[in-house]
Amino acid sequence: MSMETWLAFLVACWIISLSPGAGAIASLSSGLNYGFGRGYWTAIGLQFGLLLQIGVVAAGVGALLATSETAFRLIKWFGVAYLLFLAIRQWRSPPVDMSAQARVRSVGQPLALMFRGFLINASNPKAVVFMLAVLPQFINPAAPMVTQYLVMAATMVVVDLIVMAGYTGLASRVLRVLSSPRQQRMLNRVFAGLFGGAAALLTTVRRASSI
Repeated sequence: MSMETWLAFLVACWIISLSPGAGAIASLSSGLNYGFGRGYWTAIGLQFGLLLQIGVVAAGVGALLATSETAFRLIKWFGVAYLLFLAIRQWRSPPVDMSAQARVRSVGQPLALMFRGFLINASNPKAVVFMLAVLPQFINPAAPMVTQYLVMAATMVVVDLIVMAGYTGLASRVLRVLSSPRQQRMLNRVFAGLFGGAAALLTTVRRASSI
């Protein structure tokens, strides 16, 4: 992959990562509920889901998801169900004790947060179809494919980690000024609505042959 191609791909990665989506909502939600240090595990989990998607596309399975109605629908509706589950859980999330003692208390298990992030990206067929359409545009057929996909995967992961750190950190800052239970309940319901909105948008996604 030439430097010019990589720079073009880098710009595309920033645009993709900065675009609001389920991953950004999950990072904001985790930063709000657990603070940056603990909430960032969700962003790490998102990257494992991203790597799975890239691997699927690189292995050619992405073409199956783009053309097989059954495979695409199964993954899509699993993603919808999981986002709705997150919306309900966020809606029911109780206010947090904002005292100094409570702030240092361990909240949220890292593996659970990682798995949550992984599922959000792994159950998004729209992202697989999108990468199936985008990644090959930056591939040089005459050069080793594995090396090029590794470079692209590393680039996407690093950029996304930076962007999700921004989302998580922003939400954790907001957490510091939400001292009243009423404010926390309102914000939890805003995020619940965002998860529900992401689920609704996912229901409108069609496989590549239908787009």
